[in-house]
Amino acid sequence: MEAVAALVLVGARPRKAALPVLAGAVGSHAGTRSFPVRVAAPGRELEDAIREAGARGPVVVGWSLCSCDLAAAAQERARLAATGRALHVAGGPHPTADPLGVLRAGFDLAAVGEGERSLPELLLRIASGGDPRGAGLAWVEEGRLARGPRPAAVDLDRSPPFAPDLDWFGPIEITRGCPHACRFCQTAQLQGGRVRHRSPGAVGRFVAEMAARGKRDVRFLSPSALGYGSTDGQASPAAVEELLARAREAHGPGGRLFLGSFPSEVRPEHVSREALAILRRFVANDHLVIGAQTGSERMLAASRRGHGVEEVRRAVRIALEAGFRVKVDLVFGLPGEQEDDARATRLLMRELAGIGAELHGHAFLPLPGTPWQGEAPGALDPETRRELERLASRGRASGRWRRQEALGQALAAAAPRLPDWRGR
Repeated sequence: MEAVAALVLVGARPRKAALPVLAGAVGSHAGTRSFPVRVAAPGRELEDAIREAGARGPVVVGWSLCSCDLAAAAQERARLAATGRALHVAGGPHPTADPLGVLRAGFDLAAVGEGERSLPELLLRIASGGDPRGAGLAWVEEGRLARGPRPAAVDLDRSPPFAPDLDWFGPIEITRGCPHACRFCQTAQLQGGRVRHRSPGAVGRFVAEMAARGKRDVRFLSPSALGYGSTDGQASPAAVEELLARAREAHGPGGRLFLGSFPSEVRPEHVSREALAILRRFVANDHLVIGAQTGSERMLAASRRGHGVEEVRRAVRIALEAGFRVKVDLVFGLPGEQEDDARATRLLMRELAGIGAELHGHAFLPLPGTPWQGEAPGALDPETRRELERLASRGRASGRWRRQEALGQALAAAAPRLPDWRGR
């Protein structure tokens, strides 16, 4: 009988966009397609899943972590210390940027970079009783961080963005990486500035598969919705039009496409009447998320954002004129921010809310792997906080800035040292 290893992915559908991608990678790999895969929410469901899978053979527990997840995940990992023998592997943005911190928080291995290749190979090694360490992974060896070789880049056109055998579909990632170098953002740093796009033909095939399984809504994942098809950071309306036309044709008249709303935002300098007309023809979302980040010209320059405040004003105005509702992302408490900068942001907030936009607020987080990783977490000054609360009471502001202020303080927290995956 062929040896198999079980994979338990930690999460709750459909919260983690990476999880159906990882499940799809295991299900489409010739060597692991027969391996059982299950998703389980933290708590009793996860405990039961590990015990049930462990009764039949070796178990890999996969965690996909952004920096905001680390503290809670480390606590859950510590709580699971007595729940059977399993190899706990953490991947995603935070482990890629700070593998040693994740290992010190109690995880057995850190997956660095893309997991579509390294996860199936890990499962095969575990199933055969071999050493789990290998390409795309990091571990502690003799008190120091050790790494396996970097796997070859994933071919996005050939790698499924979901797990059809599990009827598990998330957003279709159309772009991986970002050519911009915002100092607060992990995306460009983790991909080394390299940008790859799924081709319109491949996206069409995946959309057709979703349609065949009765999935009406198709959401696209991209760090820059109107930058699809571009490698230099410029807008590419023709490429966006081809993508959406292929997707519409593949799905048919009953399908609904979503681009420019979560999980894909729009850079303000990319907004044009031509691009908005294309979106109006094809997408079902009635709103756009525009990333302004701050109303201060000085802070836009300091963060290497690549646009100015006037581009934000223009983008919001013409998007509203085109019939979209507009949500504007803002980040408060950026490193080096002074009262003049905060005042400029408040003025922009009032101006944009006054013409009908909604503000979506965030507190700055010093994310590992970014140029600002060593900076202090962001905190809202009293006047900005009052202004946000006032706008929120009128339905003109929302966001998670309150929670993010606390999360910023917890980023460095780590769980107690745990036994390794063999129980030692």
